[in-house]
Amino acid sequence: MKINMPEKVNQIIAMLLEHGYEAYAVGGCVRDSLLSREADDWDITTSASPYEVKELFKRTVDTGIQHGTVTVLLDKEGFEVTTYRIDGEYEDGRHPKQVEFTKSLAEDLRRRDFTINAMAYNEENGLVDLFGGREDLEHKVIRCVGNAAERFEEDALRILRAFRFSAQLDFAIEETTRREAAIHAGDLKKISAERIRTELDKLLLSAHPERLLSAFQSGITAVVLPEFDRMLETPQRNTNHQYNVGEHVLHTIKFAGNKKLQQEVINKILPGFDAASVTSDRAWSKRELRMLRWSALLHDVAKPEMHKIDENGEDHFPGHAAAGAEKARQVLQRFRFDNETTDYVVRLVAAHDYYQYEKTDAGLRKTIHRFGPDLMEMLWELQLADVLAQSPALLEQKLSELAIAKHLHRLIIERGDCVELKQLAVSGKDLMEAGFAPGPQIGKLLSGLLEAVLEEPEQNTKESLLFRLQGQNKQP
Repeated sequence: MKINMPEKVNQIIAMLLEHGYEAYAVGGCVRDSLLSREADDWDITTSASPYEVKELFKRTVDTGIQHGTVTVLLDKEGFEVTTYRIDGEYEDGRHPKQVEFTKSLAEDLRRRDFTINAMAYNEENGLVDLFGGREDLEHKVIRCVGNAAERFEEDALRILRAFRFSAQLDFAIEETTRREAAIHAGDLKKISAERIRTELDKLLLSAHPERLLSAFQSGITAVVLPEFDRMLETPQRNTNHQYNVGEHVLHTIKFAGNKKLQQEVINKILPGFDAASVTSDRAWSKRELRMLRWSALLHDVAKPEMHKIDENGEDHFPGHAAAGAEKARQVLQRFRFDNETTDYVVRLVAAHDYYQYEKTDAGLRKTIHRFGPDLMEMLWELQLADVLAQSPALLEQKLSELAIAKHLHRLIIERGDCVELKQLAVSGKDLMEAGFAPGPQIGKLLSGLLEAVLEEPEQNTKESLLFRLQGQNKQP
């Protein structure tokens, strides 16, 4: 069989082979190529030592030379080249005590996590598959290389990686691998929050984020995301819902940013409804989709603690959005998310349950001002995903209201209506030039003018706004 590798990867491998070393593309790039998927990165493994690699190539970076990795730069593009190695004893479930370089490709492949990631390839020798990785690809199975218990004891993050690969590839986890993952789940406590966040990110951004349920069933989320377990244990017996909180959250995640699935469900339940009126044509960036999926995961995170049962036995969750925003912030900070992601997700969680906006131009302008114009498209997307994951009995009513709101929002944006202070035709400087004293009064006056313009956008001219202030006290 032949894998089409990038020319620069071939160049690096050819250079190493030419000088008497072994060299192969290895790991995920081989796996993805066999699956006819585009590889994100092309990693190279070799019998040459890091210093021998550095001697062969003009431009290199010591990416992790103590672990055998050198980045080779060709025309400003970098490729990691790692020496065959044997990992020493893992004392902390995270890092080997020492790394030993070897001349054996078999020894190098034997230390890897899963069979599908333990294959190597070059054009001279073809595919090297010592552990049945290609067969597992064909059968859509995630299986540890060798002894699953040993692989997880070496690096507990592999436990979460198994479920992440299952979600990304839509593969089943082999029985022994799954059993040992469950047995060793507690070892994930040794893993840094950042490494766990990376795996959860990839799982949530995958085509099958609902595989988070499998992680719950194996006791994984109890360690890394106990809030999810509490949601799965919380019922939602009321007219708005058909699932418990956790199940509802899983469906919401899957709908968020997935226009094709949204339209399929709408067309199935409401064949006469205009799905295009509520779905978005926006091509969500990876950054935006990440915010949407985490918002979907956490939008009902406070429902377990806000759970109330009325006299009719129905479940209610008063104040769960506001409480959820604070709880979401705690979760995101625990995973050490960047400030921008944290800010957007917290704001989306706080706003997701707000459906009380007036279905008028003025009402929508006030809503946009309340939550911020930068948030609105993602808020509509989250609300759509939330609604689609609720009871179908009320779907038509809720989608119709969302369609009206989205239509009014689009018109407001197209007209350029003022919805925030920076769009006002006057500034604090203008007011001071008109004789108003600097200080808190300026802010109050500007806020009052904005309230007026939200009602009547045609009043947003310098002349009209200054005229409205005539007769007001100019003293502080």
